[in-house]
Amino acid sequence: MLDQLSHSTHTLVVSYLGIRRAIGVIGLLLPVMLGPVGLLAFGIPIQDNMSSYYHTPMRDVFVGSMCAIGIFLFCYRGYDWIENWTANFGFLSALGVALCPLDPGSNPLQQRSVLGYLHTASGGVFFLTLAFYSLYHFPDADKGRPEVAPHEAQRNFIYRASGVVILLGMVAMGAYLFLIPEPWQRRLNDVNFLFWMEWVAVWAFAAAWLTKGRAIFADIAVDLLALPVQILHKKKRD
Repeated sequence: MLDQLSHSTHTLVVSYLGIRRAIGVIGLLLPVMLGPVGLLAFGIPIQDNMSSYYHTPMRDVFVGSMCAIGIFLFCYRGYDWIENWTANFGFLSALGVALCPLDPGSNPLQQRSVLGYLHTASGGVFFLTLAFYSLYHFPDADKGRPEVAPHEAQRNFIYRASGVVILLGMVAMGAYLFLIPEPWQRRLNDVNFLFWMEWVAVWAFAAAWLTKGRAIFADIAVDLLALPVQILHKKKRD
């Protein structure tokens, strides 16, 4: 009986780690596939923002990736009802981004259709959901959760840093949309400011999910972060 329970628990843990890794890998690859690969392989110029790729031949990559993230979040159950609802919001907002296209050639705040405004709102909720995961759900130090991983302090640092980067990216994008005068907006738009800010935010959330999923290269980064602390402790013991 205990062996069966242990095997069931192990299978569940592996499944959750797999979901986390899948979400992280999609986040890691999505900007690369849309930007550099779209440019080099298909001759698609870097777009004003990632959502604009809906109106290019890279549409299926964008929509498919967001739908996949949404479905993985729907399948991801947390430790309490708050985390479950966070996953549900992430699921709905990811599908909103995927299935409600931004109006072509438009400012995200100046849409011509209801679907366009739904896309903008969904994008904001999506990034807030991911920041909430990084800042609240993922750090385990004070929650008494059963997950045990090496170098927990360094992992929590990565989670919180990722959440802060996502929020700072949202602040930068909000300032661009709401506060910066139109001449400066045009200059920043010439260098695809929103696209690069979205890239930073997406990679930040990918780093958090890959670390939580204990992906090999994420664990290597955690070990490197922990190395100075280990050396310091060793010197104190000596």
